[in-house]
Amino acid sequence: MANELGTPIRTLVCGNGRMGALVRAAVESDDAFEFVGQVGIEDVDALDGGDGVPAADLVIDFTNREMLPHLAAYLRRSPAALVSGTTGLDAEDQALLDSLAQDMPVMWSANYSLGVAVMRRLAAQAAAALEGFDIEIVETHHNQKVDAPSGTAKLLLAAVDPDGACAVASGRDGMVGARPTKEIGMHALRGGTVAGTHEVHFFGADEEVCLTHRATSRQIFVNGAVAAAKRLAACEPGRYVFEDLML
Repeated sequence: MANELGTPIRTLVCGNGRMGALVRAAVESDDAFEFVGQVGIEDVDALDGGDGVPAADLVIDFTNREMLPHLAAYLRRSPAALVSGTTGLDAEDQALLDSLAQDMPVMWSANYSLGVAVMRRLAAQAAAALEGFDIEIVETHHNQKVDAPSGTAKLLLAAVDPDGACAVASGRDGMVGARPTKEIGMHALRGGTVAGTHEVHFFGADEEVCLTHRATSRQIFVNGAVAAAKRLAACEPGRYVFEDLML
């Protein structure tokens, strides 16, 4: 796929960490893209102004929320489609993405796995069908992950409780009493080199349903983000949801 002129999509990669390196490798090996540069948190001055960062048709961002205002400054000078996988964004950050989407296509997701996108839909359907079942969400990640619960676990929570009607119990300790009916447990396990495992348990009377997704490599997130980027680059300005564009 190329842009409207039939040329490769000029792509800027944001992030110098492990995900940034994998995204850059995927972009450079795909003829649909033309890699034009890579920036990280240490390059924010270049993003804020000047000629240090080349113009692009597409930006793929896997950094951290502190970089978002600087990236927004660059995009306002040089509008481009934005695919963001940065986690930990708050309501103010999401509002900033909304404002950018008035002038360019914007996609943000905490997880770019196609399998997780399917799992979210299945979890929503199960929650609707299994009325009265107790729900628990368990996520497992490597021992270097800094946030808990994971962004993907929060996406799954939103899928099973879209109206926010349930209280969230982040683990339990002591004499907590009987489990309330309007409560969802969120549990974070950390250890080793686990790329990511997510489980949604539905407990009923004498039966249990469990949806599980296991990631064995970060490459699945890269593959999903790059596939979504190709489609997003051809879209009109607006906010786009990964599973709506891909499934």
